[in-house]
This record gives sequence, C-alpha cells and structure tokens, in this order.
Amino acid sequence: MPEARSAGRIFRFGIYEADLATGELRRNGSLIRLQEQPFQILAMLLERPGDLVTREDLRTKLWPADTFVDFDHSLNTAVNKIREALGDSASNPRFVQTVARRGYRFIAPVQANDKSPAELRGESTPGSAAGPDLSDRSKTASADVLHPELEVPIPRRGLTRGLFLLIQVMYLIFYLQALFHWQGVYSIAGSFLPAWGATAVLVTVLVTAGIGIPLRCYMISTVAFDHRRFGEKFLRLFPFLLAMDQLWAVAPFLLAEKIGFGAAFAATAALLYLPFSERTLVRLAYPAPKP
Repeated sequence: MPEARSAGRIFRFGIYEADLATGELRRNGSLIRLQEQPFQILAMLLERPGDLVTREDLRTKLWPADTFVDFDHSLNTAVNKIREALGDSASNPRFVQTVARRGYRFIAPVQANDKSPAELRGESTPGSAAGPDLSDRSKTASADVLHPELEVPIPRRGLTRGLFLLIQVMYLIFYLQALFHWQGVYSIAGSFLPAWGATAVLVTVLVTAGIGIPLRCYMISTVAFDHRRFGEKFLRLFPFLLAMDQLWAVAPFLLAEKIGFGAAFAATAALLYLPFSERTLVRLAYPAPKP
C-alpha cells in the first residue's frame, strides 16, 4: 500500500513537477529527460523534503545486496544527472544539498498532490467528462508559478527563447550590413565628423562587428540546443555585451539624414533598452541558482 500510494503522487517544486506514477519530470510543462535511477533517487528526496536521505538508505532501496557495482560512483553520477536536469549546482544548491559522507537533502519547498485510483487507471472522476491529461495539468500548474527572482508569472520557455533568438538574429544582420557597406559607414560619418572621427567610428564598427558575430552565433547555438546553464554564462557575459550594445545603439544616428532625427532618436532609445530585455528573457527561460 505505501508503494501504491507513493506511485500516485505528483510533487511540485518551483517551476518543476515530478509525477511518480509516470516517472516523468517536467519544467513549465515541458518534459525533461531523466533516467530511471536518477528519477527514483529524486522521488526518495521529494518524499522526505528537508530530511536527510542517507547513502545507506539509497543503497538499500536502489542497489540490492547482490548487485555488484561501484556504488559511490553510480550514486554520484545519478545525483549529478538530477542536478543537471534541475539546473542545480553542488556548490550553490537550490534543490539537492549534499551532506558530506552522509547523504543528500532536498531543501526547496515541495507541494505533494495525490492521484486518485481512478486517475491512475486513466478513468474519469466525478465532475469531469474524461480522464485528466497530464500535459494540461502541468500547464495549469505552471501558469500559477511565479519566477523565484522576478516575481512574475513564468511564460512558455519556447516564447522567451524565440524572442531572444530573434534579437540575436537582428544584431547579426546589423553587423553583416555594416561590414558589407563599411565604405558607406565611413562616408556618412565623415559628413558630420572630421576625418579622424570618421575613422574612429569605422574602426569601432568593424571591431565590434567582428567580435559580435561569433558572440551572437554562440548565443544562438546555445539557446537553440537549450543548454541548461546558459543563464549563468549569460550573466557573466552581460557586462561586456552591455557595453558593446550601447555603442551600437547610436548607429541609427548614422542614418539620421535619411530617416529623420526623430526616428533615429526613437530607434536609439529602443536599442539602449534592448540588452536589458535580453537579460530578462534569459532570466525567465534559465533561472539562475540562488546563492
């Protein structure tokens, strides 16, 4: 009976949801790959939040006495896979805390909901026309979840990642256009700056575009492949990225004679804010571990 009751439970913590009946881990409704053994360890931790789950408890539960494996290595590997799936870290844990030489403790708040026997069989329950759909339940649950730092409802990751990718593509187009028409850049800058000033503008454009192209390609590929620790990497890059983007924010004034001063001013204002929009999108899609 305890095993059956445990198998019908759904645990929610932060933006994550673990369904013990299906052995699935989800983030904002999106399925996360996690092998069976790491999931079983996660389930044991979730069933005892705040309590120490000893290494011996885990050995007894998951590695029978007649199983010949390197227990320490297997357990450490499994826990590392849990942390990777949750975007957690051993040095600054948000979810799984290591108690040296003793075991592990789940330290985040956990909400547990039991599934009824009818739900486990996929049957409809009173007041519903059909059995529950797990993805719908996950979406409903995630819709009420607030970002741990920004305190706003967390949107679909596909939306935030898509918007971030569009911004990177836009900057790539800027860089390529500037490199393809570098003589035009020099000519426009020379129309209102002395020769040394126009040269400085051209050198700045060429150098920052040359640096920006591989940087944008890196961020596009990282987000496209959904690297789970991109949030931390982006925050380290942000000061440099901010400085470079602020330089490019004045680029519309090079076209002021064609588009008008007002349009150039509005475009510059939008570009000045854009790096902060990028940071917000990354924080929504890749919440950084709390210290």
